[in-house]
Amino acid sequence: MAQRKLSILAWQIFILVVLLSVWEWGYDTAKALLPRAFVPSILDPYFIAKPSMIWTSFLKLGCFADPAGFLACYGATPNNLWLATLVTIKNMLWGFLWGASLGVLIGLTLGRSAYLSKIFEPFIVAMNSIPRIALVPLIILMFGLGDLSKVVTASIVVFFVVFFNTFEGTRSVDRDQIAAARLLGASELTVLRTVVIPSALAWVFASLTPAVSFALIGVIVGEFIGAERGLGKLIIEAEARANAAEMMVSIIVMMIVGIILAFIVRRIQAYLLRWQPQFEQQH
Repeated sequence: MAQRKLSILAWQIFILVVLLSVWEWGYDTAKALLPRAFVPSILDPYFIAKPSMIWTSFLKLGCFADPAGFLACYGATPNNLWLATLVTIKNMLWGFLWGASLGVLIGLTLGRSAYLSKIFEPFIVAMNSIPRIALVPLIILMFGLGDLSKVVTASIVVFFVVFFNTFEGTRSVDRDQIAAARLLGASELTVLRTVVIPSALAWVFASLTPAVSFALIGVIVGEFIGAERGLGKLIIEAEARANAAEMMVSIIVMMIVGIILAFIVRRIQAYLLRWQPQFEQQH
């Protein structure tokens, strides 16, 4: 097992090194060796920058260009990389928590009640048919350019992802298990706690990993349209200057944040669902 993990890690590092090498030197090499018509424009540093250029921009945006003046740079730049990242993560986490909590709660409620689900079905379908991104200008108009509008946007995007999975997971619970629990004298609350929720957890967690990415998307789109700070604002400002390197810095930071949060969700899932075969070997 350890040898297999080491082999996987070695391949991952190799692929990463190859990708970074092609990214850094591929365009210049292709220009030197191939006719201009065959040079892939996607590697043009004007569009995606080079890793070395991105690293230089990271040092600048992160106030590391002059280590001695870090605090002065940090205090003088109201939307530096660290403050922008913290603002975006904070809004994303609040949006994720609100959207996921409401999605699970309402999904469980409607999934357990066929009567209520029939009443609310047309309204839910109607709301779900609206592209969530189309609501962002309206949300900003209602809640302003501050952080609240980004939290609301992320919450709405996450809610529907989590709600539908929770709803279907609740409806798919084995009816025989529910009947057996009732036969043993279990109350509705006990049935919900000991049968329905454990059975639906796999469905819920299947939606939480993509929900993290959707929450980040919701916040960033909100910052694109109108924001006082955040990674989305950094990207828009860099785009206005046609500075691909600074845009890539923000994009890579968002990617790292998404990976870390998805990893945390997966670890929580592995712990709570440790009784399932695919997670048993991790405990």
